[in-house]
Amino acid sequence: MPRRVVFVAYPGITALDLVGPHEVLGAAGAYQLVVAAMHAGPLATTRGPALVAEHALATVRGPIDTLIVVGGEGAFAAASDVGLVRAVEKLARRARRVASVCTGSFVLAAAGLLDGKRATTHWNSCERLARRYPNVTVESDPIFVRDGNVWTSAGVTAGMDLALALVAEDLGRDVALAVARQLVMYVQRPGGQSQFSAHLASPAAERDPLREVQAWIAEHPEADHSVERLATRASMSPRHFARVFRAELGCTPAVYVERVRVETARRLLETTSLPVDAVATACGFGTVETFRRAFARRVGASPSEYRDRFRSFEPA
Repeated sequence: MPRRVVFVAYPGITALDLVGPHEVLGAAGAYQLVVAAMHAGPLATTRGPALVAEHALATVRGPIDTLIVVGGEGAFAAASDVGLVRAVEKLARRARRVASVCTGSFVLAAAGLLDGKRATTHWNSCERLARRYPNVTVESDPIFVRDGNVWTSAGVTAGMDLALALVAEDLGRDVALAVARQLVMYVQRPGGQSQFSAHLASPAAERDPLREVQAWIAEHPEADHSVERLATRASMSPRHFARVFRAELGCTPAVYVERVRVETARRLLETTSLPVDAVATACGFGTVETFRRAFARRVGASPSEYRDRFRSFEPA
């Protein structure tokens, strides 16, 4: 018997928030997929083509395996739509588990389904979610969060990671990996993995000396990147350099260096067979233990666990 999954949509969804997880679950071949909205028919999306809700929420009968509220710019208005929120609350009572993609978490929160739970959403809306729903413990870094039978994902493509995790829970890891291969997804990322790479999280500095320092760190992660050495490269005093660096990049030089080193380590773990201790040395970590702690803190998995996930995707 196929597991019944109901996607809750509304005007202003992001097309990929629906299509991405829908495609993952559809490829698994063990789900009956239903797209529902307040009214059946075409739905405008934020930037993509119109999508069609096959059913009105009021007509969805019977038990539900998984209820998934998709996200998009329209989620904020949807969370204020009393009729929609009540419909989601009622459907959730019949669902084995509940999930949201991106800002769909606002609808779950409005329905009280995130009260007392940990949750995440698109990085740009985490503060808004925490401010608007103080009973929710918002975690801004993970790709997805599971708290009991409630799952929430970060923005857009993270919904596909969440869907793969649902497949793995229901049908086993081998099936999830087969689905990922079929869809040419790069990797089934662990839920605790950060939403950002170091380069996305920290834009280029405005001042030329700082941009040059950024480039030097990226090209030579193994080098001595103490504040004193970096300040010398920028022709600044250490105190002035640290102050300007933080003002422009939003973090201390030490935090930035660690981000770049972890990002470099990720690439080496993905693309080489270097032992973990060799990766630690190549990336400038003083000891393997320091590397393991920094990597686990920023990625949400140990270096060995992270590499194993990539190896699982290599063709036989």
